[in-house]
Amino acid sequence: MHDLDYFRQNLPRFEEMARLRNLTLNFAEFIELDRQRRQLITNVESRKAQRNKASEEIARLKKSGQDAAAVITEMKAVSDGIREDDQRIAEFDLRLNDFLLVIPNLPHVSVPPGGPDQNREVRRWGQPPNFDFAPRPHWEIGERTGILDLPRAAKIAGARFAVYKGPGARLERALANFMLDVHTREHGYTEILPPFLVNTASLLGVGQLPKFASDMFHLEGTDLWLTPTAEVELTGLYRDETIDAETLPIKVCAWTACFRSEAGAAGKDTRGILRQHQFQKVEMFKFTRAEDSYEELETLVANAETILQRLGLHYRVMLLATGDMGFAAAKTYDLEVWLPSAATFREISSCSNCEAFQARRAGIRAKPKAGKSAFVHTLNGSGLAVGRTWLALVENYQQADGSILIPEVLRSFMGTDRIEPLKQSAG
Repeated sequence: MHDLDYFRQNLPRFEEMARLRNLTLNFAEFIELDRQRRQLITNVESRKAQRNKASEEIARLKKSGQDAAAVITEMKAVSDGIREDDQRIAEFDLRLNDFLLVIPNLPHVSVPPGGPDQNREVRRWGQPPNFDFAPRPHWEIGERTGILDLPRAAKIAGARFAVYKGPGARLERALANFMLDVHTREHGYTEILPPFLVNTASLLGVGQLPKFASDMFHLEGTDLWLTPTAEVELTGLYRDETIDAETLPIKVCAWTACFRSEAGAAGKDTRGILRQHQFQKVEMFKFTRAEDSYEELETLVANAETILQRLGLHYRVMLLATGDMGFAAAKTYDLEVWLPSAATFREISSCSNCEAFQARRAGIRAKPKAGKSAFVHTLNGSGLAVGRTWLALVENYQQADGSILIPEVLRSFMGTDRIEPLKQSAG
């Protein structure tokens, strides 16, 4: 969220931001609302000064034994008008606040302008696997090995859900444990296990509400929602708090289930588990000083890359253009993993610096020993999306005989070096 004074004084910059993000925002409505509000405030302050002066006059008249009734009656009408206009000002404040809540963050100067076609490849790591057979998609491999059961998931909950079975369930768990171990033992994050239900205030603070309400699941009759990402809970750890600046950066990570309605993704990626209503993710999150946040962003990306490199998965890092960034982000890198069945890269992690945007919405400040408190900068990144890592491993490590090799770093978690295909019954 943006400061009202800053927004008012920098409207051309925000108009340019809207153009770069390919958004239509009603700045004329804001200007008119703001004009009316400021005019009301000026009028109210003038009448309050008039009332204060009249109070002195009433006291003088009473002291001298004169009749003050006419002045008292006049000031009662003035006070009633002030009270009515104060209420109108509060209504204008609410409307302006609602307007600011849907204004995205300003892109960092290093972000390329344009839509997704202007995303810039920063680097890539590894090589695609060479197969002497046509690689199968993960849903076929999952069926042949008996580790993924989409029909039974649909019977339980409907489309875009998954049932992992046997070694498939163990692989999902192994990946999450491996990621958490690396981030906590080597990268210095503190592991958090938060609630998977979040309240409206937490979603407002992180920027999920009001803009993305249709993409989430709300529990009817409550103030609770199923979390769309652990970014919500991790931001909320310090909502409405002032942190000791000496403790920054604070680095936390969490494994959670995540829930999204995918309202805006109808017809996309309907096969397999690439786009699900429920998926598991390990989230990395940082609270930092403003002057350190872009260095911390590079480290955050490197932490996510470590996981992919140790799993031996070919990937590339993309710097997102202005029109492809998330609502709260000032700068975002996407990590995209290679999927052999489609012969393309697909997103597996998104790492963003939100600068002070979320901290201002959520009321998170840091106070140094000397000087004033200031909003912290917040950074978030998937480290990684567990389900997408699962399907990437299944596709990249598939073998001609239908088995799946297990990467070296996961074998102690799995207790095996491969997942075998189901035995065919004699017929």
